[in-house]
Amino acid sequence: MTATYESVTVEIKDHVAQVTLIGPGKGNAMGPAFWSELPEVFAALDADRDVRAIVLTGSGRNFSYGLDVAAMGGTMAPVLAEGAQARPRSEFHAEILRMQKATNAVADCRTPTIAAIHGWCIGGGVDLIAAVDIRYASADAKFSVREVKLAIVADMGSLARLPMILSDGHLRELVLTGKDIDAARAEKINLVNDVFDDAEACLAAAHATAAEIAANPPLTVEGVKDVLDQQRIDAVSASLRYVATWNAAFLASKDLMEGIGAMMGKRKPEFTGE
Repeated sequence: MTATYESVTVEIKDHVAQVTLIGPGKGNAMGPAFWSELPEVFAALDADRDVRAIVLTGSGRNFSYGLDVAAMGGTMAPVLAEGAQARPRSEFHAEILRMQKATNAVADCRTPTIAAIHGWCIGGGVDLIAAVDIRYASADAKFSVREVKLAIVADMGSLARLPMILSDGHLRELVLTGKDIDAARAEKINLVNDVFDDAEACLAAAHATAAEIAANPPLTVEGVKDVLDQQRIDAVSASLRYVATWNAAFLASKDLMEGIGAMMGKRKPEFTGE
């Protein structure tokens, strides 16, 4: 691959590609470039016969802070306007579906994917790791499906894919509280496969597993992944369509404005249910 991207870097060596989140938002936050570029990146890697496994990680101290709220604010503005009618809601619905294509591109990739997670993995970061095949974490990793604290129903994949990764009780505790959990807890509830001492060891383990996969016959690996994926495709697709419609209808609220304002002002929100 010779293309350059604003949101990621891509390196390929010995049949393994490393996709590294680089922002440009703080903490590799997911702004406009991320949602536009990731489908292109994974389509190109999936079409490259020299790539037999993909490692996904973050640059700097964190995996990802998730959605870059400030950079993406314009996406929500029309539907948040007082008395927003059918047109802005319809356009917002289409935008949700477009953004979902970023995590779908990872989940639907025929090439096996492994996430190496260190530091914070919040919101959209969890959506992203829920789409990969294998998840490793460093001991300093922290996870949060924090959308509920902003008065948002997570709509980029966590609520669709985590039910096939976590038990129902652990999932509901995570997404209804919006709490932070550490790597040890993430491993206990099966959100991650293994925990390693630090980011370097975690990334090395991801590459070691990628190399093991890459050494196997490519078409057979593709077949195994395809058969496994068939078990969840219909359920995930239906869930993603449903949440997109739900948010187009109900996302706009006083609580959403309060949640975003509280986050920006670094204060405790006061929700009223309006």
